[in-house]
Amino acid sequence: MRNKVFKLQESDNEALKGFVRKSKAELRAQILLLLNKGFKNVEIAKILDISHNTVGNVKKMYLEGECDYALYDKPRSPQPKKYGIGKETKIIALACIDPSKGHKRWTVRLIAETLREKEGFESITHQSVRLILKKTQKSHRLKKCGV
Repeated sequence: MRNKVFKLQESDNEALKGFVRKSKAELRAQILLLLNKGFKNVEIAKILDISHNTVGNVKKMYLEGECDYALYDKPRSPQPKKYGIGKETKIIALACIDPSKGHKRWTVRLIAETLREKEGFESITHQSVRLILKKTQKSHRLKKCGV
């Protein structure tokens, strides 16, 4: 058993990598510490099993903006809302009325399908409907509707 080569299963290998790298900040901290010890980008990339470009980017971010800039991503502006309050209200109102004939209750797919027939909703997806209804449920506006 001593001479047998140790080899992790691929799924275990990936799980362990994810476990070790809990966050981007932790990985970036490891990179900065290894750079500080004098390791070269290529060496760090091999040690941490990452791209040498990643090492270079972290190094560059540190040199441009110091530690916090290198460890944490800048906040990103959110994606603009595709459906304004008026359209969201129409989606919620539809969910609150009885479903079309042949259906016991609304599903997000059925709501999206019904809305696609209306002007301004031609490209709505069931995921968009789901997110709008989820947000609305969190604010307790749909309790009476049973959605």
